Amino acid sequence: MPRRILLCAASILLLRSFALAQRPVKWAVAVHGGAGSAEWQHMDKKSADAYRISLSHALAAAVAKLQTGSSAIDAVQSAIVVLEDDPLFNAGRGSAFTAEGKNEMDASIMDGSTLAAGAVAGVQSAKNPISLARAVMDHTPHVMLIGAGADALASRVGLPRMPPSYFFTENRWQEFIDVMKQSGRPVPPRPSGVPPSSGTVSMHSSIAFSHRYGTVGAIARDMRGNVAAGTSTGGMQGKMPGRVGDSPIIGAATYASNQSCAVSSTGVGEYFIRLVVAKEICALIQYRSLSVQQAADQVIHKEVAALKGGEGGVIVLSREEDPIWSFNTLGMFRARQVEGMPPLVIVEK
Repeated sequence: MPRRILLCAASILLLRSFALAQRPVKWAVAVHGGAGSAEWQHMDKKSADAYRISLSHALAAAVAKLQTGSSAIDAVQSAIVVLEDDPLFNAGRGSAFTAEGKNEMDASIMDGSTLAAGAVAGVQSAKNPISLARAVMDHTPHVMLIGAGADALASRVGLPRMPPSYFFTENRWQEFIDVMKQSGRPVPPRPSGVPPSSGTVSMHSSIAFSHRYGTVGAIARDMRGNVAAGTSTGGMQGKMPGRVGDSPIIGAATYASNQSCAVSSTGVGEYFIRLVVAKEICALIQYRSLSVQQAADQVIHKEVAALKGGEGGVIVLSREEDPIWSFNTLGMFRARQVEGMPPLVIVEK
């Protein structure tokens, strides 16, 4: 065969290989709305339908971003904003209360393509803590801001701030009263600006169970193969003022790196902090070559579960593997979608 023809054939193969390498990967996204047991012990159809609709809306918000070529971190933020705005979940509006009857919210977000990250803890007025965490990442040289300083940043960057009455829901308050009474602590006055108690639960009154520990989160992979993760929570009902769980801690609840994976977790934060759960999962993938499912199961079902009281779950994806979940509780609110496939939303066990 003439040399010119061989060179031409080799060039075609190189061009094809380059084209394959440059072809956009399939985008993917997963969201969660918390894990636990009481929720699934008392789940009824109306309750399940309400959670399914909310998770579907969050998933759709992320998908809309990914379909138009937006970044994974934009998709993550969009999904979590939807969940924060929905009073069904313990994040943003509908957050749990401290023992003083106040809301102190935490959130974090991380870009796997750059390892840039932002987090906030103990914020009380930022309408969407996840957007404030993103602002910390984008507009400051820091990774985490807390309390009044974090809330003040919201005003400086033009993010909305809301009064305590915005975050208040009667459902969450009644849960809070139960927790305080069961622990023998006094119930503080209702927050200022909220209507007096009618003695009934008005929001989704059919939802008769407690969702006291429900953190929300999202992970995504965009068309360029970059991954990102984010987590947001109102924390534990009746927590000590100033208590911070795992949700704003990079490596505990949230981690994302293109070299390994993206993780968002939910559960009892004290245990996830001790085990640095999100980073541990990514390390098992990067250094021991475990699959995302193997790594998640190893940490959640063995390491976390080995600690008395260690309950919770994670959602995980990588540049190569599509989203999975793993949890050691009775159930977990979760949803995912991969490019070319229909959405999957699971509310039941």
